[in-house]
Amino acid sequence: MLVRRSALLLGGLVLYGLSLTLLLRSDLGLAPWDVFHQGLAETVGLSLGTTIVITSFAVLALWIPLRERPGVGTVANAVVVGLGVDVFSAIIPDIDSLSLRWGLLALGIVGNGVATGMYIGAGMGPGPRDGLMTGIARRGGSIRVVRTSIELVVLLTGIVLGGTFGVGTILYAVAIGPLAQFFLPVFTKMSGPRPAALPT
Repeated sequence: MLVRRSALLLGGLVLYGLSLTLLLRSDLGLAPWDVFHQGLAETVGLSLGTTIVITSFAVLALWIPLRERPGVGTVANAVVVGLGVDVFSAIIPDIDSLSLRWGLLALGIVGNGVATGMYIGAGMGPGPRDGLMTGIARRGGSIRVVRTSIELVVLLTGIVLGGTFGVGTILYAVAIGPLAQFFLPVFTKMSGPRPAALPT
């Protein structure tokens, strides 16, 4: 049902913004793209959330020569995650305790895996960065190689710009694949049948 899928999409994107904020507050390392987002945000003097939104639409522009077609979820992803990060960053304070920061890191990584399963499982369009990856892969090359190459480039760029790279970055890279693989079928089944008229 459309209502159920829309709820999964929105809930997943909000949770994604929350989980990213938890990783940010852990100060133990961000996901590769977010190392880039943070470094860019500090360089240009914008909030992290605003930078994520701007970057999302810049990545969407790269879909044009790849002839990729965004869905409702693609546009929602570009907007909601960044807004969520700014809202949750205003609510969740900086944490000094190392043990609590490790807890935030663990919650952030698991929450990100759940969120990924929810918004992709809703089947209403890939995120801007996912679509870029699959669009390039369709023109020659494996998804694994394309994804790794893109994330290495944005990670190294983010480090140069001053983004937070650390043990959390490595743990995220190792854990997010298995987590997404576990949660995706759960939420895909929960989203119910998908009418052909809706973007998938």
